[in-house]
This record gives sequence, C-alpha cells and structure tokens, in this order.
Amino acid sequence: MISEQRTAEKLIATRDSNIPQGPFNTFAGFIKETRGAVMIDIHGREIIDFVGGIGVNNVGHCHPKVVAAIKDQAEKYIHACFHVVMYDPYLELAQQLNQNSPGDFAKMTMFANSGAEAVENAVKIARYATKRPAIICFENAFHGRTLLSMSLTSKIKPYKFGFGPFAPEVYRMPSAYCYRCSFGLKYPSCGVTCAEYLENFFVSHVAAESTAAVIAEPIQGEGGFVTPPPEYFSKLHRICKKYEIPLIVDEIQTGMGRTGTLFAIAHWGIEPDIITLAKSLAGGMPLSAVIGREELMNKPHVGGLGGTFSGNPVSCRAALAVLEILFKDNLLHRAEELGKIILPRFQAFQNRFEIIGEVRGLGPMLALELVRDRETKEPATEETKELVSRCYAKGLALISCGSFGNVIRTLMPLVITDEQLERGLAILEECLSSISN
Repeated sequence: MISEQRTAEKLIATRDSNIPQGPFNTFAGFIKETRGAVMIDIHGREIIDFVGGIGVNNVGHCHPKVVAAIKDQAEKYIHACFHVVMYDPYLELAQQLNQNSPGDFAKMTMFANSGAEAVENAVKIARYATKRPAIICFENAFHGRTLLSMSLTSKIKPYKFGFGPFAPEVYRMPSAYCYRCSFGLKYPSCGVTCAEYLENFFVSHVAAESTAAVIAEPIQGEGGFVTPPPEYFSKLHRICKKYEIPLIVDEIQTGMGRTGTLFAIAHWGIEPDIITLAKSLAGGMPLSAVIGREELMNKPHVGGLGGTFSGNPVSCRAALAVLEILFKDNLLHRAEELGKIILPRFQAFQNRFEIIGEVRGLGPMLALELVRDRETKEPATEETKELVSRCYAKGLALISCGSFGNVIRTLMPLVITDEQLERGLAILEECLSSISN
C-alpha cells in the first residue's frame, strides 16, 4: 500500500508541476483500465461509473464494436483531411444522421471535433443563411468554452470569469426552470410563460428581424438537468416559425440515447432546424456534428466551413459503430428500462431525505437537486460536494452540476448491468443518509 500511495503521490506531483491548474479534476485519482460501466484505478479498485466521461460513454467504455472499428480504420488510414481528399466513413455517417434525425425534410450534416465547435458552426450557418447577427440563448445554458460558445454559456464561475470581453450580439432570456421559476409562477397555472416570454423579448431586448437563431438544450446539462414542461418546446418552436427564426437544438449531452431516444427533442415531437451533436457520438473519440435543413446548411460558400481534423475517419468509424450498437443491440430500449428503474428509486430517496428538493429528468438522464431547506430552496452546495466525495471513496463516481453546484446528475453508460446499477444506487443511498444525518 505504501508503494501504491507513493505512486499516486508521484503522479499528482507530476500533474501539478507540468499541467496548469485551469483544467479541473473532480477526483484526485488515476485510472489504468475501463470496461463497460466500470473504471479500475491504479490500485486495482473498481469504481462504478455514473459519470461516463461526462456523458461521452453512452455505449460504455471500450465497447468491443467501437474498439474493433477503430482498429480496423487505423490500419487503413488515420488522417487524410476531408478537405484534401474525401473518404467514405464521413459520407456514410452523414447519411445515417440525416436519415435518423427528426424532421421530414431534406437534411445535410457536417462534422467538427468538439461540442463547442459544433455550436460555433451552427451559429455561423444560421447567421450566414438569415443575414442576421443576434443569437438568443438561455439562463442555465452550457454550450462550450470557446469565445462564442462561452458567451452563450450562462454560468460565470468557473466558465466565464476573467475571460471577457465576450462575443457580441448574444441575448439571454429566462429558461424553463420550474423549480426556480424566474417569473415567480407555478406550473401548470403559469401557462408556460417562460416560452411565451420570447414575444416580449423581441420588444425589450432584440428584434425578431435581427435574430439569426434561438439555441436551446432539450434538457439543460451543466445547468442542472433542467427539464422543461411538456408544452414548452412546442410554444418556443411556434414562435420561432412565426418569425422565421431557425431553432438550434443543442443535443451534445442529451443525444445518442441519453434520454431513451436517439435525440431528446423527439420526446416533444419537435423538428429543429439545426441540431448539434458531440460527446457520445463517437464512443469516446473526438467528433461532433451539425445536422440541419438542407436550405440552411448549403448556404455558406465553398470553403466557409471545416477544419483540419473535422470528420476524422477513425472517429467517423467509431460513430458508425455507436449507431449500430444503439439500434441493433437495442440499447435505446435499455436506456428506457434504466430510467424506469432509477426514477422510482430517486423518488423514494426524495421521500426519505429532506435534503432532496426535486427529482427531474427524462429516461436515465435524471437529477437530484439538493437543498438545505425545502421551503427556501437554499442550495446545498457544500453538502453536494461532500456527497460526491463520499460516494467516490466507496466506489461510485458521480458529479454535480447546476448554477449553484447543488445538483447530482446520472450519466452512467447505458450498458451498465442491473447488479452494477444496484451497487451504485446503494452507495448513493448510503451516502445520502450519511450527509442527511
């Protein structure tokens, strides 16, 4: 054990002396192997994974089909740059995403490397197509860390603090956060004012005629798994259509089966004009996508979109394997099953532990918002940190989110076994009990 501790201490010292403090680490641990829904650290300790590389490993760590696709492609060609010479994996993946994304209309897809890049390109396309400058986003939103995507992101610390000035022509309106309603109303008597407010927003903040796009997450990820009421997106979409404003739906965390459907927006029957994808798209390989209406996507001139590594062939092959797993291995159904197991357990936790103010989410994308007082809804930020720490010590990796850092979210790989899931939930329950006492 002493030699193991020294090894960990040496690794931490190496990290601290070679890597800046900016890249944050949730846990002071190091892994040596991962499989499915389990991580194994350098001491051989198994850790149940409820984080999934922050929503990247929907099909699990090192899925055999993904690994096989990566190996096969790497032996043929790793990189050629799509802008120099074309290759089939890019075309096939674009075709499959076009066919399987919401909307009974012609679509086109382009690839980038990260979620932030996908958001940047989606905005570029919307601005080019509409010849308008403004973008409307929402409180509690997270869209990335690059200049424009950081400007669209809501939370100041740690994402925006000290990094200004920000990109211009970004306008932010209240989100559909029923638990902490910005309008002081209650659902359903509110009439979903948060969506209808967009009409007022055009009067008091930015004109509809100047708006290139409205960008929204189906469920706000980093913002706290904020889940809108059923009528919200239909109202928002109706207003966007009225003023011919493209609706960009950011599916970077919600997509690829995370909520039990390939795209979370399908729960509301909405057909977005543009969709952004990343995270679980390529099973752990860096890849993002922008999927949109043909008439929008085809507007930018030749050479106006792209990047050296965008649509890397190894990543595209990995993504094709992910789609095969989701559809042919019935993983979307498994995601639905997981939601039906976890939700009642979370509701039971809420009945037992006063610290849980709300349970929310869709499918297995669920959250517990922790509060010190259910009446005042004071965020239990420090208690949430302690819960995360205690769970990790007992062999469960989970992370917090939310504007106040008081929301526990579930992003476990969808291939998690019933036994692993039960073990993870038991650890969570035990640690909830310990911090409640």
